[in-house]
This record gives sequence, C-alpha cells and structure tokens, in this order.
Amino acid sequence: MTPTAATPDAATAIDVSGLTRRYGAITAVDGLSFTVPRGQVVTVLGPNGAGKTTTLETLEGFAAPDAGSVRVLGLDPWRQSGALRPKIGVMLQAGGAHLSARAGEALSLVARCSANPLDTGWLLEVLGLGEVVGVPVRRLSGGQVQRLSLAMALVGRPELLILDEPTAGMDPQVRHLVWDLIRAARRDGMTVLLTTHLLDEAELLSDRILIIDHGRLLADGSPAELVAGSAPELTFAARPGLDLIELAGLLPADVTTAEPSPGHYRLTGQGISPDVLATVTAFCARNGVMPQRMHTGARSLDEVYLQLTGSQVRS
Repeated sequence: MTPTAATPDAATAIDVSGLTRRYGAITAVDGLSFTVPRGQVVTVLGPNGAGKTTTLETLEGFAAPDAGSVRVLGLDPWRQSGALRPKIGVMLQAGGAHLSARAGEALSLVARCSANPLDTGWLLEVLGLGEVVGVPVRRLSGGQVQRLSLAMALVGRPELLILDEPTAGMDPQVRHLVWDLIRAARRDGMTVLLTTHLLDEAELLSDRILIIDHGRLLADGSPAELVAGSAPELTFAARPGLDLIELAGLLPADVTTAEPSPGHYRLTGQGISPDVLATVTAFCARNGVMPQRMHTGARSLDEVYLQLTGSQVRS
C-alpha cells in the first residue's frame, strides 16, 4: 500500500506532510508524508541512512523541517516544544542519562518532572534494574542502559512513546519483557512509534509498518497487508547446483524455479499445490538429495523489505 497524508484530527497522534530535511547538499528526508493514529504501535523500517533518525529528531522537536509540516499531538514540535515534551516519552539508543548519575537518581529526576509518574521502584524492578539502583550509569552494561532509557521514557505516562531501537543489545528474555511493556502501553491507550532492524519485532508488535529509504516512504500498511498479494512460494535448502531445467519440466507451467543463492531454492506461482510439493520431494529423492528447511506460503516481511530496499549492505 502507498499512503496519502490524512487530515489532522483528534484521532491523529502524528501528522507528517511533505517533510524535507537537508544536511548541506545531502537530502536526508525527501518529501516524507505519513500519519499515525492515536493508540497504535507503528514501526519505521529502513536501512542505515534511510532517514529514520532524522525523522524522529524532527518529531521530537530537536530540528525544524526545511520544508513541509509536522504535527505531534496537534502541536508543532519545533515551535511548541515546551508544550509538547511533557506529553511524549523518548528512548534514545545512546541512553540519555548523565554518566555519573546513579540509575535510581536518573529515573527519579525524570519522574519529579512529570505530573503523574509511575512508581519508580516498581518500574526498575519490572525492568530488572532493582539491583543496580545505586550504580552509576557509566558502570551499567549496554543492555542495562537501554532498559534505564526505556524506564525514563515510560515513567511520565506519556501520550506518545518514541523508541529508537528499543531492544538493541538486549538478551532474548529482556527483549520479550520489553515487548510485553510495549503491548501494555498500547492497551493503556498510548501511541508508540518505534524504529528497529529486527523484522520479527516489527511484525509481532506493529499495527502498521512504514518502510522508508533515501528519505522517502516506500510502503505503509499492516504486516499482513505488506505481504499480501504475492504468489505462493515453496522454498527449501539442498546441495547447490540442482538441475532446475529438469525440475521445471515436471512442474505446472506457471511455477517458476530459481536458486537465488547457492543451495537455496525457491518455487513461485499460483500452481503451488500438494502435488508440486510431492513432485519436488520425488525429484530430490531421484537425485539422492535430502531437502532441508522446506517451507510453503506467501513471501515474508523480510523478502518484502529486501525487495523494496535492496540487499546491498550499507554502512
């Protein structure tokens, strides 16, 4: 799906229309438009350099647009930052707490600036930080700093929660805990905007996903919408170099065969059926091959993302 900007109203948490941001000759965000309804979890995906962080900085009021308009909770984040900031919670990748402050002190300071804060002791315990309350931030592990940053974003009960790579550096147990907190925030009516490089995280948490690259919006939809409409697939792994011409001759005419990387095979087409699955396994048996990781279904979010943004590694 490709979006058009909606008219801002009370049900809209974020409205971005034609946002452009430049750094000298480099255009980091190029006419970007999207909306985020209140009470949804929306994830922004894109490769390094896509414009995600620049967009978040603008939404947070740290930079003014070079062109276009931005409204967050009905306010201009650049001109009305004083009115907006008590309403949003921001979790930065770098943490945000002073390195010499103790973990408990850093969270308590943010809580004292909030009209109706959560209980800081409870929040620290929930995030597994109860034992490091008196430890200076500079002595915390990377994962602990991330959790403290999340606590600082949540403690003020914000209307909008902005999370930049919220589970980076976290082990699986803590990652699942953070996911539970994000789901709980959504159930409480909070709007959540996050960035991540973990596509499974985006798929599990998001009501909608925005895919951007080179500062432009490439796709906007629910996880199901983004993968819908693709032809059925059958994928499997085996030794490289199987005779795909022979295999294609055994299959319906609308089923295409490919070996996109050595030893990884993909069949695509509306003709994918149980008979095709049986044909593939019989073909492998005749060639003395045991197929591995056989899977049938539509394309994955991973494949949609790579199709839109390319497979080249970026720095």
